[in-house]
Amino acid sequence: MANTFLENDTFRKVVDSIPLVSIDLVIRNPEGQILLGKRVNRPAQGDWFVPGGRILKNESVDVAFERLVLNELNIQVQFKSASYVGLYDHFYPDSIWGEAVSTHYLVNAFEIKVDRILSLPDQQHNDYRWFSVEELLSSSEVHEHTKWYFTEGKGYS
Repeated sequence: MANTFLENDTFRKVVDSIPLVSIDLVIRNPEGQILLGKRVNRPAQGDWFVPGGRILKNESVDVAFERLVLNELNIQVQFKSASYVGLYDHFYPDSIWGEAVSTHYLVNAFEIKVDRILSLPDQQHNDYRWFSVEELLSSSEVHEHTKWYFTEGKGYS
């Protein structure tokens, strides 16, 4: 069974000591636009970013993917329908504890195509918007790690 939450002090030690393994979701609509949310929390607070989250202890990648899609987008998508984008290192100078603890994510990015999304949660993002790839690459408000999913040579594929 997956261990969902660690005590705050334990989680802080983990974040300060090792990379977190996560999944980012590159969501593409029929027009080719990408769904981004404005981040509420650190790291990347205030930036436009793709949805995603951590893989939990004893949780397989496919189960984590399906849980994250449901939690982040309020839709069900099977893992087998996703395309693997690549593996990425994301380094941040801060974390949920501010600048006292840096964050390192080892991110597996997956792309899915959706026709529409009716309702989006606001725990991690307080606004959502569809961006063309050209628009997100040229925007100073889109985090560089999101741009990497559309830039050659930034990940390990």
